Amino acid sequence: MPTDNHSAKTASPKRDDDSPWKEALERFFPEFLALLFPTVHAEIDWSQGVQFLDKEFQQLVREAKTTKRYADKLVGVTLRDGTAVWVLIHVEVQGEAETAFAERMYTYHYKIRDRYQVPVASLAVLADTDQGFRPQHYGTRLWDCRVDFRFPMVKLLDYAEPERWAELEASDNVFALVVMAQIRAKVTDDAETLKGWKFRLIRLMYERGYEQARILELFRLIDWMIRLPKALEADFRQTLYAYEEQQRMPYVTTVEQAGIEKGVQLGVQQGEAHILLRLVNKKFGAEAVAHYRTRIESAEPEQLEAWSERILSAETPETIFH
Repeated sequence: MPTDNHSAKTASPKRDDDSPWKEALERFFPEFLALLFPTVHAEIDWSQGVQFLDKEFQQLVREAKTTKRYADKLVGVTLRDGTAVWVLIHVEVQGEAETAFAERMYTYHYKIRDRYQVPVASLAVLADTDQGFRPQHYGTRLWDCRVDFRFPMVKLLDYAEPERWAELEASDNVFALVVMAQIRAKVTDDAETLKGWKFRLIRLMYERGYEQARILELFRLIDWMIRLPKALEADFRQTLYAYEEQQRMPYVTTVEQAGIEKGVQLGVQQGEAHILLRLVNKKFGAEAVAHYRTRIESAEPEQLEAWSERILSAETPETIFH
């Protein structure tokens, strides 16, 4: 088994921590609750389906004037007694002052209740590396007037302990692989060691005998969370390709399929960047294009979309890219 090494011999590229969590929660929401919040999972009537309330939540975030983006999901579910409720999942990947986190949990909670008049449960997943960061309560008072808001919290770092890690490896819950990938991405500083963990998790995925569609979904999430320097990524993919060939996979290999999907995604991103550059040129001229070209061409699709919306009312380029 690979071991963690904090010497940082080879640095890994910066990860996009929020986006894979948003996708993982949407694709594996029942499994997520079953693994990390089993008592909540047991209260839900899963035969009634779930509803992801992204538009409703984004409206509330704008009203709360929160500038930083978080891996949040608002989900509508039905309890076993037939009650319709909403569940707010907040994933904190960096860690910040406890007061700010807990207050934000409370703010979102009461705004949802106030706007939609539905019962709400707020659940926190802490994916950061600060052992002491464990907010579960927000309180404020003036004289005898008091607010006392408490919320369930799971600290993923606790699963890095040998006994809890063994539970994840033995689990048949598909979300255990997502949790393991996040933990190793966070606690492993040496890229060579991280490459070993990445291959181990992918191999474990195959050993569980998942169907092709699920394997591709999990590979995308693990690949998204565990980023390697280009040379090591090439080594990893060659090793994985050889493993897949050895196992005689009866379909397009994970590496090949991931390459196809990445190519499609890259094509969309390049198209959006090209359109935004044209708009900047038309409104602010070639000098502005030259100044912001690199930033635009390297941006993620969601960021490009946000900038494209701002350009409609922007009076200067700075107001678009602040």
